[in-house]
Amino acid sequence: MAVVAVAVGSLARPDLAAAAASEFEPVAVPMQVTQVAPHSYYVLGQAGMVSSANEGFNSNAGFVVTSEGVVVFDALGTPALGKRLADLIAKTTSQPVRRVVISHYHADHFYGLQAFKKPGVDVWAHELVRDYLATDAPAARLAERRQSLLPWVNDLTRIVVPDRFVGNDTVFRMGGLTFRLMHAGPAHTPEDLMMMVEEDGVLFVGDLMFTGRIPFVADADVSAWIQAIDRVLRFNPRIVVGGHGPESTNAVADLALTRDYLVYLRDQIAAAFDDGLDFDAAYGRIDWSRFSGLPAFDVANRRNAYQAYLNVEREALSSIRPSAQPQSAKPSLSESP
Repeated sequence: MAVVAVAVGSLARPDLAAAAASEFEPVAVPMQVTQVAPHSYYVLGQAGMVSSANEGFNSNAGFVVTSEGVVVFDALGTPALGKRLADLIAKTTSQPVRRVVISHYHADHFYGLQAFKKPGVDVWAHELVRDYLATDAPAARLAERRQSLLPWVNDLTRIVVPDRFVGNDTVFRMGGLTFRLMHAGPAHTPEDLMMMVEEDGVLFVGDLMFTGRIPFVADADVSAWIQAIDRVLRFNPRIVVGGHGPESTNAVADLALTRDYLVYLRDQIAAAFDDGLDFDAAYGRIDWSRFSGLPAFDVANRRNAYQAYLNVEREALSSIRPSAQPQSAKPSLSESP
């Protein structure tokens, strides 16, 4: 691993920033590029949940430099962060960005697309993103972010639609490198995409892996997510870059936290449900001490448990009738807060 000595100040390109200040508001949060393989790099988001304190920078994004252009994996959580990433890429290589692959359409991973969407750059995502874009969720999340992340997300921030929707497995080559896109959903989201850079042995997995913190389950299928993690392990990648937290050189060990948490969550909630407990009673009975000291526990764990309870309830009812929500639980937007 090597940390590339490039950094961009909050106004690294004053001419462009001044011309479009309202679209790409200055950001002060530190960001640096880490090289993990001969062609592969990423930027590491800060620990914790999205907040004004971290200016929305709590997720990772990667990029791969080839002799014919750059492939970017995820675009960060605001247009301003996307621009910062684009500036860092330009300082790392003279090759232009040609393609941006989005792991899933949660705000912290794709709002930065606005800085990349220009002639000569195409955006790829899984075909199930169409289903998400057809709902009210994108507009609801954007409205929330315009409040919680103002001024970095504002009235000029827009939802960028992919140029190409890919199927379950897609392979392309660029500049002598082989990129394998693999559908891992339904897991964290139905549309989860992984990207393997075969010559580098680097696997970008998006939010299938949260290093050093508990994951945010949202509307995920927990059992399918566990299966997706097992699939990642079968690839035996040299390096795994997740959507949150540092890169992994030991996928078995570093995926263990995410996997162990999901297994514990699923099994404990299922056991409580089988004992006839409602959600509040189930949540109160479970011993969470193994995970309670980890980042994001206070924000995410109760929501995760509620989603797991709904999953178990749906399986038990085997009915299309929506389950009644426990009165103590608060419905949330179906992605990371």
